[in-house]
Amino acid sequence: MGAAFFPCLIFTAFWGFVGVVLPILVPKGPNREIIRVVLMLTAATCWGFWVCCYMAQMNPLIGPKMTNNTILMVMREWGDAVPT
Repeated sequence: MGAAFFPCLIFTAFWGFVGVVLPILVPKGPNREIIRVVLMLTAATCWGFWVCCYMAQMNPLIGPKMTNNTILMVMREWGDAVPT
């Protein structure tokens, strides 16, 4: 299982728009540069958070929970010695 192409493209394009295009469209004013920095930092951090959450779903750290009977059956089928 790998990353799907379209979700990565859509979210990257969206946050790219927020971080690249919107700062260009900010009207002139005393806080123009601050608004630009806020938009760029927001886009970068939100995209990074989305990427981390998306990739964490590809290889979860928590595995399936098995009962004792299932574990003993797997050990017997795979050839491991079953503890007594």
